[in-house]
This record gives sequence, structure tokens and C-alpha cells, in this order.
Amino acid sequence: MAKRTSRPAARASAGVSAHATVTTPAPLAPGAPCPCGLPAAYGECCGALHAGRSAAPTAERLMRSRYSAFAVRDAAYLLRTWAPGTRPPAVDFDPRLRWTGLDILATTDGTAFHTQGTVSFAAHYEIGGERGVQREDSRFVRVQGSWLYVDAIS
Repeated sequence: MAKRTSRPAARASAGVSAHATVTTPAPLAPGAPCPCGLPAAYGECCGALHAGRSAAPTAERLMRSRYSAFAVRDAAYLLRTWAPGTRPPAVDFDPRLRWTGLDILATTDGTAFHTQGTVSFAAHYEIGGERGVQREDSRFVRVQGSWLYVDAIS
């Protein structure tokens, strides 16, 4: 994730590290509000995608589910939904970083009728008592019917 108004201390890519270890997801009750910001419970929204019970039908839904995966520290889901050509070997999370909200600013393509799409977003976080916003234009591709995150284009 790029183009921030301030930067998480962990790293420019918000916790992605080439030498990190996979961590266990932070517990979040299925009935809790979903971190992605949609008006649904986590277990029926992004939790269903994280558990493999459903797949993201659009690039935007994949973006929302990946944001939620960062919020609950689900490295396995992040890696599984990352395009192989740009996927790091592991994901690391800064334990001081807490994701606090997601705003989808714009989308281009990224529906069932497309093979690629972009999502512009602002991800809000708090680290060490300081608030920040991470802005990014993300690129996604659909491979064999599944949406995958490719990279940040800005």
C-alpha cells in the first residue's frame, strides 16, 4: 500500500516483509462488525472469504477482504489472494499497528465481466497512539475466475 499521508512504522507496504513469519489471525467473533466497513457481520462478510466458504466476486470485494485480513492478521489469506508474480514469501505484522477503517475512493473495471481492475482506497490506522492514512491505487487480475491482488500502481 502506498501514497500515505503518514507511514506505518513497520514498513512502506504495511507489514509485508521478505523475511517474516506467518502469524496466526487475531480472534474476531463471527458476529462482530466486519472491519471492511460493509454493514455485515465479519463471519458472513470477509470472514467467509478468509475461511474459504466463498470467493470475492469483484476486485473491490477482494480489496475489502484483504484489508480485513490485515486487520485480523490473516497472513495465509493475504498470501493466497496475492498474484504469484508479485507475492512475497511471507507476511509480517507490526503488533503496534491497528487498522481502524477503510474508505473505497474509486474502482475501475474489476467485475465479473473483466479480467483486471483497480481499486483506490484510504486505509486508516493507529500506531503508537498516532493516527495515519495509507492511500493506494491497487491493481487486481482475475485468474481462472478468482480475483488476485497484483501490486500498488500509485
